[in-house]
Amino acid sequence: MDPLISVIIPLYNEEAILPLLYQRLTDVLTAVGEPYEILLVNDGSTDGTPVLSYELANRDPHITAINLSRNFGHQIAITAGLDYSRGEAVITMDGDLQDPPEVIPELMRRWRESYEVVYAIRINRPGETWFKKATAHVFYRVLRWFSQMDIPIDTGDFRLMSRKVVAQLKTLRERSRFLRGLSRWVGFKQIGVPYERAPRCVGSTKFSFFRMFHFALDGVISFSLFPLRISVYCGLAVSILCFGCLLYALYARFILHRTVEGWTSLMVILLGVGGVILINLGILGEYVGRIYEETKRRPLYIVDTLFSLEHPLPFVKSAPAPWELRQFTS
Repeated sequence: MDPLISVIIPLYNEEAILPLLYQRLTDVLTAVGEPYEILLVNDGSTDGTPVLSYELANRDPHITAINLSRNFGHQIAITAGLDYSRGEAVITMDGDLQDPPEVIPELMRRWRESYEVVYAIRINRPGETWFKKATAHVFYRVLRWFSQMDIPIDTGDFRLMSRKVVAQLKTLRERSRFLRGLSRWVGFKQIGVPYERAPRCVGSTKFSFFRMFHFALDGVISFSLFPLRISVYCGLAVSILCFGCLLYALYARFILHRTVEGWTSLMVILLGVGGVILINLGILGEYVGRIYEETKRRPLYIVDTLFSLEHPLPFVKSAPAPWELRQFTS
């Protein structure tokens, strides 16, 4: 019997917390009383996460352990789980228990009210540094201001999506993925559910400042052309400033009959213009680089092994094409 609920959990070096995550998640899903599956997607972990995932899959028929061939990134790991999910209600959540499994019944209740996407809104973030809270606060509001869509603020990847939404997401194979934006882009009826984000009980976050910055950059560039427009505005502003300086130099030379002095002002203008040019080239390079990545047409990920009691022997399978997905989930 096909499951009604699919829970997708990307994992990267979560060996210490995985047993507790499994226990709490299975307790909640058992209480819901509907057929379910849990897809544990190992994103190139270097600890015992893959072995522990296989052990859980070997003793629990609800578990499917997907082992990617290397670390492809958090959003790609979730995408792999979406590709192999079979449930009518697909839930994505992090594996560090900061997304409490106990919120799932409320997500299910909203889904049964005919909402296609139910996203969890963080009303509190205990256990996180003030810097992370501040940067997250700024990021969501800047993204909402820059982007051409009404992306909900203070939301992560903890959400429930209907099979209809997941089917549309499977057709979107762009490499620079920002799933919380893509799930908004596809449309359909959506609603938010507030929850209090739990502190991380074991280990430390795997998202460094630079990874978070790159993730934020993906979100802004994937859903907005505003950075390119900023470069145009900066170029116009600097051009107007330089033109004003030129007019003043001509006025001083031919009307006041004196040369314009000021090596310092000249250097400031040159450095300012050079800085604007380099920034504009960097912004343009980000967009061109993403175009280059898309043209190579490489698969988003490669599955090393997939194991469950339904598939007793691990097998090798590359990223499935849409027709393969339909065959796999039939």
